[in-house]
Amino acid sequence: MNKESRPASRPVSRPRPVSRPVSGPRNISPMDLLTYTFPLTAIASITHRIAGVFLYFSLGLALFVLHYSLKSEEHFDNLAEFFASPSGMFLAWMILSGLAYHFVAGIKHLIMDLGIGESLEGGALLAKFTVSAAAVLIVLAGYWVFL
Repeated sequence: MNKESRPASRPVSRPRPVSRPVSGPRNISPMDLLTYTFPLTAIASITHRIAGVFLYFSLGLALFVLHYSLKSEEHFDNLAEFFASPSGMFLAWMILSGLAYHFVAGIKHLIMDLGIGESLEGGALLAKFTVSAAAVLIVLAGYWVFL
């Protein structure tokens, strides 16, 4: 039987790979991430990035607010009235909270760039300090905005 007489619908069979249990690292699905507990250093790093993205978009909002407030005295009064309301105060507090956390985490990264706290224990200690210092600044910002 030559190649031309073989039917085209019949595929060439190949040996199938044998599946074995994997003892090393394995792929995880996105649903597995919900059950995984991240270390504090990872949480501090991820939230630093999230705060940076949040501040990026907040800057656009802040520039719009500045532009709106400079249009006229009436526009400025409208914005002053909005930021005196609970939703305006909450928005201001959220932006200040993101700024406070991003600032403290950025200082942590600068300290680590100097070679301080690069060990596993040092990184965990700096992450605890970052979260603690940011929490204090966030509470102080809330006190300043709401009272």
